[in-house]
Amino acid sequence: MSRTSITKWLYFGLHIKRWLFLLLVGVAVMGLGIAYLLREVYVSYVFPEWVAYATLQFIPRWARGMLFIVSASGITLFAGWRLNRSLAESLLPGAPNGQIVDLVYARRTQERGPRIVAIGGGTGLSNLLRGLKQYTSNLTAIVTVADDGGSSGRLRRDMQVIPPGDIRNCIAALADAEPLVTELFQYRFDERAGQGIAGHSFGNLFIAAMAEVTGNMEAAIAETSRVLAVRGQIVPSTHEDIVLGARLADGRIVRGESVIPKSGSAPVEAFIEPREAAAHPRAVRALLDADLVLIGPGSLYTSVLPNLLVPGIGRALLESKAHKVYISNVATQHGETDGFSAADHYGAIRSHLGVPVVDVVLANSNLPQEPLPAEWCSEPVLAAGDADYAGARLVLSDLVDTELRYSHDTTRLASAVMRLYFERDLRVQAAALAEA
Repeated sequence: MSRTSITKWLYFGLHIKRWLFLLLVGVAVMGLGIAYLLREVYVSYVFPEWVAYATLQFIPRWARGMLFIVSASGITLFAGWRLNRSLAESLLPGAPNGQIVDLVYARRTQERGPRIVAIGGGTGLSNLLRGLKQYTSNLTAIVTVADDGGSSGRLRRDMQVIPPGDIRNCIAALADAEPLVTELFQYRFDERAGQGIAGHSFGNLFIAAMAEVTGNMEAAIAETSRVLAVRGQIVPSTHEDIVLGARLADGRIVRGESVIPKSGSAPVEAFIEPREAAAHPRAVRALLDADLVLIGPGSLYTSVLPNLLVPGIGRALLESKAHKVYISNVATQHGETDGFSAADHYGAIRSHLGVPVVDVVLANSNLPQEPLPAEWCSEPVLAAGDADYAGARLVLSDLVDTELRYSHDTTRLASAVMRLYFERDLRVQAAALAEA
């Protein structure tokens, strides 16, 4: 057991020290009781001469006391170390290096982390959550339910459930289960599985089946999250069966989340039907209680805006006292945001909500030296410092995944977000001191 590991048991907030102290008190009282019994035996019984040598009576009493204390301490530390390793290996295989203290310390630290709400969908939201769960377990992901394509769309039509695709991605991102279980949850059947099941994700089928077993999708999400040991909670923006529509630059109106990017004309306005869809109460409560609200990353018109267009979500976002950050995409999305800058992305959100909504716009500063491959039909999102951000502060940081240039790096993004949060605390404290 390393010195660092031993010291960690004494860190504040682990709820360990009080029980260690009580354990030591119990052992000390037991030792005192044994000492009283031994003394009584010594004064009432005459031992053979060899017992004096066996009990080290030729050594001064103070030296014998110190010898016993040192020996007992060594035995206690060795036993604690072996117990720690045995428990970690048998009960907590996920404990780093077999050390329970590391896992306990991480969990206790995350439990005291800020209350963060992330709004979005798709792979952008799951990338963000995967990084943030290392800092806090007080996470709420508000996901869109407008998906009508692929496996989610088929289950939505066939089983009349809200589309589980984005929910599945968030559960996989926040899960603490074995990596193989998470990989299984994300597994997608190919054409070899037959026409009925081909294209479906195992996780989508699992959630849909759980909804049938439990009676509703909310219970299905909760039970699936429990099975996969999810940190935080995943909440749909609404339980209603909404349809996403858009008005295009050429004046056409199209409906369907999967239709918008393929319509051949850029969307200029998004809407949902029914327009007065009721927001999920837990999503509203999470926004009002949040310390930090993150909008994005994700497809602007088909992942982010469908959440904000639910009236209750939009109102709660505006009323929330949390620090609010918009995370711009690192690359444009063909058919949706071609040619958009970071200011254009945020401008679309402002135009739909009617007012400025965030304190910070977080954008990528690591632009590639070479153009993105032509087959991606995408280009880096630029963030000019002199653009109109409607009073929001522009913050640039290296956020891009070096291997997937159109995607955020999970670790870098989470680190930048947490840096913004703690920097905000410092700004608030500085302002308070200046007023005083």
